[in-house]
Amino acid sequence: MLCRKLTLIGVGLLGGSLGLAVRRRGLAGRVEGYVRRAAGVAECEHAGVTDRATTDLASAVADADVVVLCTPLGQMRPLAEAMRPALKPGAIITDVGSVKGEVVRELEPLFTAAGATFVGSHPMAGAEKMGVAHAREDLFAGANCVVTPTPRTPAGALETVQQLWFGVGGRPLLLSPESHDELVARSSHLPQALATTLVNFVLDESRGAEQATLCAGGFRDCTRIASGSSEMWRDIALANRQPLARALAEFSRRLEEFRAAVERGDAAALSALLESAKRRRDGWINGASHDASE
Repeated sequence: MLCRKLTLIGVGLLGGSLGLAVRRRGLAGRVEGYVRRAAGVAECEHAGVTDRATTDLASAVADADVVVLCTPLGQMRPLAEAMRPALKPGAIITDVGSVKGEVVRELEPLFTAAGATFVGSHPMAGAEKMGVAHAREDLFAGANCVVTPTPRTPAGALETVQQLWFGVGGRPLLLSPESHDELVARSSHLPQALATTLVNFVLDESRGAEQATLCAGGFRDCTRIASGSSEMWRDIALANRQPLARALAEFSRRLEEFRAAVERGDAAALSALLESAKRRRDGWINGASHDASE
């Protein structure tokens, strides 16, 4: 058993999936959840993701050994400040946020002052379907779960957070907060920006009704993530704005190369770009499939 009591702050897709996995794998003696709405209490009970859910933040975190922030980034600091007086000394707090630099800079000193420890996390798992009704026990199985310690992180707290993600089937990966943010700006945040822009460009009402009828599997696959939470992705884009802006600028230059090749009818250049992408993606897919089978 990892701890006696684990508390989830926010019980949606990620929080609910974490609660299911922790409960069913026996990683905590008790799992409690904090939700904003009274209806959320009944939803948690129905889904079986917590032993108890409540709208009382102080009650949720009281005596918790481990607390996991599973809310949109913009809600984390206000909730962290509100929960501080109720935390027990030595509590370990982590999160599931997609940005680490700003989160760690804000929350690490705040929790340290309260006698607790914050260790940033980001499980590379999720879906466009939101809410506890879509929670899955296996959501983190085989997923890389980034943990971002700093020079001030106690070894014991780091070990606990790593064991949490390992315990729910993930593969802990240590990165600095800054390295994490640069990498996910390209691999996660940039695709969201592209899907959003593609949907708004293609499905603009000015295109006429016929346009949507000609959007098939390729368009659907490329734009799946545009159906995700607008609040969550707004917060992510703002919190990681500098790395994301750099990624967008670099991608724009690459897209301009493709546009220029099309405009001049350069078959050789287009073939090189397409073949390079196919080779790299096939290699990535084959590597991911190999890792999943291990």
